[in-house]
Amino acid sequence: MKLGGGWVWRLLFLSSLAVAAMASSDEPSEADVLDGDGDMRLDEEEMQVLMADDDEEEEAMVTDEEQFDEDKDGDETSENDANVTFQVTYKTPVPTGDVYFAETFDDGSLDRWQPSKTTKEDADDEIAKYDGKWMVEPLKENKVPGDQGLVLKSRAKHHAIAAMLDKPFVFQDEPLVVQYEVNFQDGIDCGGAYIKLLSDSGSLSLEQFHDRTPYTIMFGPDKCGEDYKLHFIFRHKNPLNKDMEEKHAKRADVDLKKFYTDKKTHLYTLVLNPDNSYEMFIDQSSVSRGNLLYDMVPPVNPPKEIDDPNDSKPDDWDERAKIPDPEAVKPDDWDEDAPAKIEDPDALKPEGWLDDEPEFVSDPNAEKPEDWDEEMDGEWEAPQVPNPSCETAPGCGEWKRPMINNPQYKGKWKAPLIDNPNYQGVWKPRKMMNPEYFEDLQPFRMTPFKALGLELWSMTSDIYFDNFIITSHKEVADRWASDSWGLKKLVASANEPGIFSQLLMAAEERPWLWIIYILTVGLPVGLVVLFCWPKKPVDDYVYRRVDQPQSHIEEEEEEEEGGEADEEEKEAGAGEPAAGVTIICWCFNFAAVLSFTLIITAAFLFKAQDEGESQENNGQGDNQVGADNEEEEMEEEEEEEESEEIKTPERTLEDEVRVSCSVCLW
Repeated sequence: MKLGGGWVWRLLFLSSLAVAAMASSDEPSEADVLDGDGDMRLDEEEMQVLMADDDEEEEAMVTDEEQFDEDKDGDETSENDANVTFQVTYKTPVPTGDVYFAETFDDGSLDRWQPSKTTKEDADDEIAKYDGKWMVEPLKENKVPGDQGLVLKSRAKHHAIAAMLDKPFVFQDEPLVVQYEVNFQDGIDCGGAYIKLLSDSGSLSLEQFHDRTPYTIMFGPDKCGEDYKLHFIFRHKNPLNKDMEEKHAKRADVDLKKFYTDKKTHLYTLVLNPDNSYEMFIDQSSVSRGNLLYDMVPPVNPPKEIDDPNDSKPDDWDERAKIPDPEAVKPDDWDEDAPAKIEDPDALKPEGWLDDEPEFVSDPNAEKPEDWDEEMDGEWEAPQVPNPSCETAPGCGEWKRPMINNPQYKGKWKAPLIDNPNYQGVWKPRKMMNPEYFEDLQPFRMTPFKALGLELWSMTSDIYFDNFIITSHKEVADRWASDSWGLKKLVASANEPGIFSQLLMAAEERPWLWIIYILTVGLPVGLVVLFCWPKKPVDDYVYRRVDQPQSHIEEEEEEEEGGEADEEEKEAGAGEPAAGVTIICWCFNFAAVLSFTLIITAAFLFKAQDEGESQENNGQGDNQVGADNEEEEMEEEEEEEESEEIKTPERTLEDEVRVSCSVCLW
């Protein structure tokens, strides 16, 4: 069937849609840097400040990943500058409110920090020293010139470093907000990136900082094997015996694996409130929340009652809920000796069964080996082979009836079970008052702390830390993040691979996606080959026939008398019905657009999943715009339908195909 050249522009239209979708997915948003909850946004004024051309500030050129190669010469560098997609200006963040500690490392020094000079207890002498190296340097990838961080440089070594706060934090009526950045630049095999808030004690010495140094809170990521954790541990003081006990928060509510493997800078935040509530954030998206009184393990307050350790179960205590019926009697016809299988009495020996022929015979072609020693090896016997006489017979040897289940078999008789009249339930020891019981309704009132430290062991090097801040106001921490982590996120987003690269990466992690890709591409291609491949014209087929039927000649004469309109329709349609072709075109266009939509939608879903971004704050505005767009589309669709109804003149086959395909694509 001939469909004309209209398919060319339709395929070009689909290709243009794909290119537009890729371009839109690759373009970073320069106006907004949103967190998972929509708490942090760069408004227009802030973006203008970031985009300002200040010679005194350093600029970050955001290009493709290949354009960040430090080994390129000057000519290549100038060529890369010409391909810069956009520029962001970095300026060392300054806290906007009252803080207890703030560190950016942008000055390149560790004057404020004190590496530990002691050794780790209960460790071999070879690895007991805290001799792991620390350096201040920029990120390996997605770097922002002028921004530096603290990097753990050694692997398979103990690291310890700490810094004093500007002033001690005392748990009274103000919340505690702790926030910092971590980037596992080389991934992570086994190790942590958590921090410790060292307790305010008279004996605290940063040079002697080790694993047993008292701390108030430990917070941050940790991983070993396939166990991905986000620690929040606080040490609670028992008011009775004054012992310090570690209380662990419940596990995070989300899968943390991607934060350890994507080699991006992630923001970790802990908010602890005076009402004993806490919440943990990653990239400003909440991953866990709870209460110090109810969601810690072990609980802060012990139970009032405990089992009496001196209580024991009585000898006559009956815990059996069911017992055999003592009055039950085995029936007289119960045969416990009956076999489970018996010979089938109805079986008959097949005709032609060779009873006198053995199933196996000695191999007549076998010969005794020359080195066979009958004194040592015994009398030689030829190996056995299947009897060739049995190949054409139903069987050889002694015939035996097949075995079947014995209908009389009942097995060993057992008395049925009945409820135990003496059942007393499962025995439990009696309760007694807990002599160690206490009630602390304000576990937030923890031990004050005055230093921040990192005491880590890692099998992977180049773990990047940056932009520590401790404050009492979440807004201060959010503003600090927008001036620091927000720019890193913007740069990383700009350097992300395109949509097809993301699809390939997603298929590497989820091999089943290849099936969807093949179906998505193969479905429209198959329909094109099936329905739209050029076929032999009907006129050629008629030309090769020797005799034309008389009825066909009469139909041609009637068509010639039908007028010019019928003649044009005949030439355009080649004798084929327009309705069938229209349905085929509708089906093809629908399948093609559906396939295109599926693959583009899948790409955006995977991209949204990897970024972990929430759009709650933008929901209302987007919904309003979406509603307006839907109303406009509905009005346009109604106008299109009315115009289709008004157009009553007959169309040629090619017009039918073009209108149908255009409406479907629209």
